[in-house]
Amino acid sequence: MGRRQFPRVALFDAPTPIQRLERIEAALALKGARLFVKRDDLMGLGGGGNKLRKLEYLLGAAIEQGCDTFITTGARQSNHARLSAAASAKMGLSAELMLTDTVPRTDPSYLHNGNQLLDGLFGATVHHLPRGANALTAAHIRADELRAEGRKPYVVGAGGSSPVGALGYAACAVEIRAQEAEMGLHFETILVANGSHGTHAGLAAGMAAAGDDPARILSFTVLAELDEAELETLALAHQTLALLGGGEIGPEAIRIDGSQRGEAYGIPTEAMLAAVRLMARAEGLLIDPVYSGKAFAGVLAGLRDGSLTGDVLFVMTGGTPGLYAYQPAFAH
Repeated sequence: MGRRQFPRVALFDAPTPIQRLERIEAALALKGARLFVKRDDLMGLGGGGNKLRKLEYLLGAAIEQGCDTFITTGARQSNHARLSAAASAKMGLSAELMLTDTVPRTDPSYLHNGNQLLDGLFGATVHHLPRGANALTAAHIRADELRAEGRKPYVVGAGGSSPVGALGYAACAVEIRAQEAEMGLHFETILVANGSHGTHAGLAAGMAAAGDDPARILSFTVLAELDEAELETLALAHQTLALLGGGEIGPEAIRIDGSQRGEAYGIPTEAMLAAVRLMARAEGLLIDPVYSGKAFAGVLAGLRDGSLTGDVLFVMTGGTPGLYAYQPAFAH
């Protein structure tokens, strides 16, 4: 699936490992559940993270089309932008990032550390846009400027979450199913953060294409309001499944939880801070404060209240440079 049908470049070693979190199980005194994590943070390029799965297909398409510049969008501390810069450097393309001040923060850590530091190290040209600006429109305007100079740009929206980008997580669904077979496991629930919808949509499409149940996926929205997240994830899952040859995913199969979003995207919650600290202190693992931190808070809540049972898998999507941008939130 995907490998034969769509252009793809290799940006990480697959499969990423699945590990059991026995110390967190003990801390929660779990009886009817076991907790596993899929380490999509363990990708060597650019600091690692789930966006590399999408970029394998997006850069594959860009290179097949003969493009020389990769243009994408995101918030100031975008993990996707950071990994787009790193992957473009590896593949010999220029990268231009249209970054919007989505989160209302002006402290030095947020403005200059974390992914912002790394974007520059990877050689990307960064364009800062004010809050409320349409970054994708700005990206297309910049692409027209580059074409006038004889360049050939490839434009991708936020998170790399186009149907082509979501193929990366359709492939991940196949990877998880193979690991289940190898390990003698069946995960009752596969849990992820939902920002630009591509991770959930890709996993759902991959499961459906394999004849498996896309309702095994449960995500926690950290960006859009719940109703919008449900509609957009379903639409992207359908578009991705169409690329894979078609099929059906009903609205009831797209399960999203809105309880962990908090005040807004990128705004810390007490549950997120506690979840990040528990993962660090019980397992020695780092999860980011914007995506996996909030999603893992939801995982912990579900394990505590008994709504998550059996073997459950949390897809740990990386983004740890964001911890440095959120230093003030962890200072108390």
